[in-house]
Amino acid sequence: MSQRRKVTVVGGGNVGATCALELARRDYADVVVVDIIENLPQGKVLDMNQMGAVVGFEPYVVGSNGYEESAGSDVVVITAGKPRSPGMSRDDLVTTNEQIVGSVTKEVVAHSPEATIVVVSNPLDAMCHVAKNASGLDKHRVFGMAGILDTARFRAFVAWETGASIKDVQTLVLGGHGDQMVPLVSATTVGGVPLRKLVAADRIQAMVERTAKGGGEIVNLLGTSAWYAPGAAAAQMVDSIMLDERRVLPCTAYLEGEYGIDGLYVGVPVKLGRGGIAEILEVDLDDGEREALRRSAEAVREVVGVLGG
Repeated sequence: MSQRRKVTVVGGGNVGATCALELARRDYADVVVVDIIENLPQGKVLDMNQMGAVVGFEPYVVGSNGYEESAGSDVVVITAGKPRSPGMSRDDLVTTNEQIVGSVTKEVVAHSPEATIVVVSNPLDAMCHVAKNASGLDKHRVFGMAGILDTARFRAFVAWETGASIKDVQTLVLGGHGDQMVPLVSATTVGGVPLRKLVAADRIQAMVERTAKGGGEIVNLLGTSAWYAPGAAAAQMVDSIMLDERRVLPCTAYLEGEYGIDGLYVGVPVKLGRGGIAEILEVDLDDGEREALRRSAEAVREVVGVLGG
């Protein structure tokens, strides 16, 4: 068995498998994929390991139906749970996925007590609360992937609208991972030029609305949730933790007074390094954005109120 560090992805579905493959391609850690469906993770990782021969990565990727192989993981990504189907809101999933995420988290922590946990399961903000409660871990070590995905969607729309390289679009999306997320137009630039100088207000508003409903747009087209961008976004968070990059990334973090929000998981920019969240950054919001973030947090609090725990 390899002596490299280890990342476990729980859930071998589309998002989990995409995340695992992205991490394997990075070539700095061994990857374990855990799924309860017999033969599914084993088959997917066999395929991934054989892809390593083509593109040239060395990691030892393991598929398992139990948690023994995950023991001693540095980071665990939880993607387990039911995906959305057409007509479902993220919030409809709350009671189903509460049981799944709660039991998975307990298994994860029993085998990897030192791990940092990245939650991807929906409804994201509520599932972060479930994982924090089930794990008993410090808030810095349990957080969620949402803002990177929402930001990526907004960046794509801005790049298309302005005809610019997506690499030159900088922005942040804050708030809950739902229809009331808050793309920060005031902080959006293309090559350093404010978006508001490049695009008319009504076009910006259309992009903001498309971003908020971005997941639903894909569900309606495919009949299930997105996976390429979410899987890659989760892998980017793992990179920043495992390689101690200390990237500033929008993540779903437990707030205790920041942005005037207390006792709630909400998407905000954080500095992500070894051991998890090193710092929560408070960016300047205009009045409209501050009010939108307050409303988004209220929507999250309502969903969290549905949780059994």
